[in-house]
Amino acid sequence: MPVFTHLRDTRIRTRLRDARDAHPVAARTLRRAVHVLAAALVVGALLMPNTALGLRPDRFTRIPAEAIIGAVLLLALPRRPRIVVAALYGAGIGVLTVLNLLDIGFTEYLGRGFNVVLDWGLLDDAQSYVADSMGSATATAAAVGAVVLVLLLVGVMALATVRLGNLLARHRVHATPGALIAGTVWVTCAALGVQVAGMPVASDPAVDALTGQTQRVVDTLRDEAAFAKEARADAFGATPPDQLVPDLRGKDVVLAFIESYGRTAVEDPLIAPGVVHTLDTRTAALTKAGYHARSGWLTSATYGGNSWLGHSTTLSGLWIDNQQRYRTVTSGDHLTLTKAFRKTGAWDTVGVMPGVQKAWPEAEWHGLDKVYDAFDLGYEGPKFSWSTMPDQYALEAFQRLEHGRKRDKPLMSEVILTSSHQPWAPIPELVGWDELGDGSVFDAIEKAGRKTSDVMADSTESRREYGRSIEYSLTSLTQWLERYGTDDTVLVFLGDHQPISRVSGRNAGRDVPVSIVAKDPEVLEKIDAWNWTEGLRPAQDAPVWKMSSFRDRFLTAYGSVPHPTEG
Repeated sequence: MPVFTHLRDTRIRTRLRDARDAHPVAARTLRRAVHVLAAALVVGALLMPNTALGLRPDRFTRIPAEAIIGAVLLLALPRRPRIVVAALYGAGIGVLTVLNLLDIGFTEYLGRGFNVVLDWGLLDDAQSYVADSMGSATATAAAVGAVVLVLLLVGVMALATVRLGNLLARHRVHATPGALIAGTVWVTCAALGVQVAGMPVASDPAVDALTGQTQRVVDTLRDEAAFAKEARADAFGATPPDQLVPDLRGKDVVLAFIESYGRTAVEDPLIAPGVVHTLDTRTAALTKAGYHARSGWLTSATYGGNSWLGHSTTLSGLWIDNQQRYRTVTSGDHLTLTKAFRKTGAWDTVGVMPGVQKAWPEAEWHGLDKVYDAFDLGYEGPKFSWSTMPDQYALEAFQRLEHGRKRDKPLMSEVILTSSHQPWAPIPELVGWDELGDGSVFDAIEKAGRKTSDVMADSTESRREYGRSIEYSLTSLTQWLERYGTDDTVLVFLGDHQPISRVSGRNAGRDVPVSIVAKDPEVLEKIDAWNWTEGLRPAQDAPVWKMSSFRDRFLTAYGSVPHPTEG
């Protein structure tokens, strides 16, 4: 077999040599073009920024120190070590390019760079999101395509660097002084601060990128130990049951999170008119029904996604802005807002989680006696992109299964509403509450809705449809309260995070609206000192708190007495 392989390779080389000899000009032109392409790939990868805003022509007018150092190193090595080092160097550049691309993607969607320690699991979540939004075939194709692209990128970079190393070796007489001149120019430009189009000519972007990634790893490892100690400390960790939320005894408390309900929904020029109209209209309707509301702002621990970080931050009173912190806190016994109600023994606790489609062991940490996931609510209608069911149906099922039942204790409920989850197409429409049935009524609405691909490709359409989805969620929730609430119902609802930058803008903050609604005037009197805005729409200058401060403020406002546990 090796003999036949050798003969085949010999024939191929002979044919290539014959073709080159027959067309010398074309062969020389092709060879030079490949050299130029290899150099462009390597230098371009070295200069590549890790943010979408950095993808500008002026970023590629610099001289990368890594290219000069690499050239000097390859010139100094004999053939075999040179090929090995060049291949490893090129593969390293390819890996760094992949990390830069991940940084760009994470920054666009989550407002932060990629963390090589914590974020690999989120890639699996991303595939699940694509499968839920656009189908399993698309998700599989995207995953396979991403793997092939990564392998191709690393392989091509390695081949390009080997080719450039061989080129330098063949022209060592001219390449050696050329590398020395380039190094001198780099040092001179660095010393004088020479710039082109506002960017320094001398740069070491790959070193900067690698340093940034390394610093994230170090910070993550340090934070893990520090946060574990922080999570063990709890201002209300040892509070006796009878001293927790005594001023809400007898009340049915509903804590609802509205997916991606951020400040952008209330202030963006394109989105806000519809959302503000909805908030004002629903405030008037609730007032007519005897309810009153107060609203403010919370700064979320997450942005664009990872909703569970916002939920756990609100419930725990801890700043949970990454997956390691989430794992740490949910594996412990830190008191959550929902668990505080259960600890009293005076409330039943329930969770309505239409977005949960697999085992969810965090239910115990949340302090929920019963959890209804996507499969427990009796829904037989269509999915709306990622959302397993319309908010209106989830709320009606909550009413049928728990809130509307006669019971010995009041109810503390955590409800996650998902209809405003990206990609915001198709969006459900409100139907008569008596027409909901098993959800089949939504079949025609889903079929008539917009296609996900049409909205995702257009930033303006994404913003417009995002606004419509928020209007739908707000109306569903407040109509549910208007229809089924009692004199003893207290509704607390808030956004978990801002929408992605394609909708909120690149410089958007992390603020989300939060509201408390009740008929009993004493419930709102307890938070008079908060100076929140009357109604469902927080004023632009309403107080802004960190989301992690909400638990303790809420517990304190309703009579809870701190009894700290030590870290």
